[in-house]
Amino acid sequence: TLRKPISQSSMADWASKNLNMHTQGIFRRRISISNMLSWNGGSIKKPMLITSNRTIKKEACEMFKLVQSYMGDRQTRMDRNHVALVTVTKCWSMQGLRDELYIQLIRQTTDNTCYRSLAWGWELMAISLAFFSPSPKFQSYLEGYIYRHLDSDENIAQRIKELVDLKNKKNSKSRKKRKQNTEDEGLPISTYAKYCYRKLQKVAVTGGKKGLRKPTVEEITHARNAIVTPSLFGSSLEEIMLRQQDMYPSNKLPWVQTQLSQQVLALGGEQTEGIFRIPGDIDEVNALKLQVDQWRIPSSLSDPNIPASLLKLWYRELEEPVIPQQFYKECISNYENPDAAVAVVQLLPELNRLVLCYLIHFLQIFAQPSNVGRTKMDVNNLAMVMAPN
Repeated sequence: TLRKPISQSSMADWASKNLNMHTQGIFRRRISISNMLSWNGGSIKKPMLITSNRTIKKEACEMFKLVQSYMGDRQTRMDRNHVALVTVTKCWSMQGLRDELYIQLIRQTTDNTCYRSLAWGWELMAISLAFFSPSPKFQSYLEGYIYRHLDSDENIAQRIKELVDLKNKKNSKSRKKRKQNTEDEGLPISTYAKYCYRKLQKVAVTGGKKGLRKPTVEEITHARNAIVTPSLFGSSLEEIMLRQQDMYPSNKLPWVQTQLSQQVLALGGEQTEGIFRIPGDIDEVNALKLQVDQWRIPSSLSDPNIPASLLKLWYRELEEPVIPQQFYKECISNYENPDAAVAVVQLLPELNRLVLCYLIHFLQIFAQPSNVGRTKMDVNNLAMVMAPN
């Protein structure tokens, strides 16, 4: 159940307590909160958020330049993929920079008169949410900001026009003007906002990218593509089946489910001690996930724990569980009654029932006594590691 995001007045209250108020001019006048949270073409001399960490203070100012470079508001020799990679890696490696990045992106996507720059700012936010979550105290603020943009396309176009008109009145002809662009270059902002909203709900629970390997350009590209092309992980069963219709029109089951299951067996998983209990190397699992999302199964796999871990992750990350929430009470109250349990399965939507029956059939292979002797994973152990997914 989605929480109702915090109100604008609560957001203003949060900002007044947490923003590191900037000053300007020779008299060091404090900049207002609204100016602190509006697009800025210059650089910043201190972080947006209050911090006592010297490293964060220095890195925050450099990161603001990277954000401007990605959005096309600052010239750079790096391509945008590399700019995104450097930005994301800084925050992924240094937890204290994560909220700072999100507040910088909020600033640069507020009252931005260049649509292309605005869209790229939202794109960078979407990419970042694939790798790390904001802190719990900042999450509701970010959620509130994204929520206000879910159906805001007309308002944004109108706001850009108003700001451009205002600037044109203020600016003399001799002064250099920023290139204005109100045309829809790329996706509507609401598309980015809807993606970010869903992604934020998930990353707040999962915590983002795990493992020791730093983010890669391939992962950056994949995160960007996922805005338009939903991943096979974290989507609904219906979305997954819709995606595979062109490639595998005759398949009644998700390709990802059957392929990973077959890989576990092909690598001798039913004879591997601790299968499904012992996790595969997290970096190897991440690498396989990237391949599977491109409809590829590498031939170099040797450890059955890797596809087994990814298979569990796929079940766990489904937008709605294989057994939908409305059947939860019936399931836990009928766990000792086989007939009632089967009756619940019969009530499931057809696609969910097919997916669940395939999983049960798959696990029955591991439950055979000849395999349990090797895996040490009897029915009770299998249930314990698989049910939470």
